[in-house]
Amino acid sequence: MPHRCMPPLALPALPLLLAACAAPPPASDTLGIAFVRVPAGEFSMGSDEPASRLAASYPGLEPSRFEGLSDEAPVHRVRITRPFEMARHEVTVGQFRAFLQRSGHVPESIADGTGGYGYNPAYDPATTPRRDAFEGRSPRYSWQNPGFAQGDDHPVVNVTWNDATALARWLTQQEGRTYRLPTEAEWEYACRAGGTGRYQHGDDPAGLVRVGNTFDADAAANWPAWRARALPGHDGHAFTAPVGRYAPNAFGLYDLHGNVWEWVSDWYGEDYYARSPTDDPQGPADGSVKVRRGGSWHTWPLYARCGFRNWNTVQTRYTLVGIRLVREPKR
Repeated sequence: MPHRCMPPLALPALPLLLAACAAPPPASDTLGIAFVRVPAGEFSMGSDEPASRLAASYPGLEPSRFEGLSDEAPVHRVRITRPFEMARHEVTVGQFRAFLQRSGHVPESIADGTGGYGYNPAYDPATTPRRDAFEGRSPRYSWQNPGFAQGDDHPVVNVTWNDATALARWLTQQEGRTYRLPTEAEWEYACRAGGTGRYQHGDDPAGLVRVGNTFDADAAANWPAWRARALPGHDGHAFTAPVGRYAPNAFGLYDLHGNVWEWVSDWYGEDYYARSPTDDPQGPADGSVKVRRGGSWHTWPLYARCGFRNWNTVQTRYTLVGIRLVREPKR
């Protein structure tokens, strides 16, 4: 689907426009992970929308849902001083399998014997007191079996922050280039791709069905208790979708909204934005939980916004959490 990387220019400047929009073909590594170049630049990070305005846009949610978003403020200027390469897609099941086979790494959900989380299709909301069909942790669930069908082109889930960084370290050794998780600032900068709205397409939650796989009418069929909170449209997938099925953003990146939450490198700091440096912020020096961004196939639209922050321990594994890598450019 075509996209516009900058406002239309006058006709004499058309060659410059084409040069600005034309990007080199994405480079792939030994696992077949394709990367696109994200340029250096500045942006306004975070969100300070009033709760009343958010509530009007997301009418199915309780008022309390809009009172816990203060960690998105203050909106502050951030400068990404160096270009970087971000994976065009989330790490897939097939790519993660190849990593395990070649590296010998054992995912935490298997190594610690406790397993992951999973979807139990036998759950009956009429007879079971639980509110949804997720189970865990259980050894029956892992990256290989989240309880729903996945192909090799689906994003891998049930992977911990430690699994993600192990993948990055192994690729660094194999390729002789630095692979890592994005910083929280890099992730949001890449997600916004020059925009200032809640999402890559603007402010309207309804537009999510074109750009990502979130909790919509397709997913709500399996979670009737949450139907009022679902996006009314259809994105075509009740669980994870194959990567790259929706419209990319202006940087050529796919699935930054929905499909799976993506680990970033930063420790979480609730008040970090108030003291964040302008240039290349790295997050707090320490903490107890790591940040994840972007929402998932089971995420309400409020939580799939560019500025929303979520977090988990480094050992957390879940059916909604996956990986997107960054690679340092060649020098």
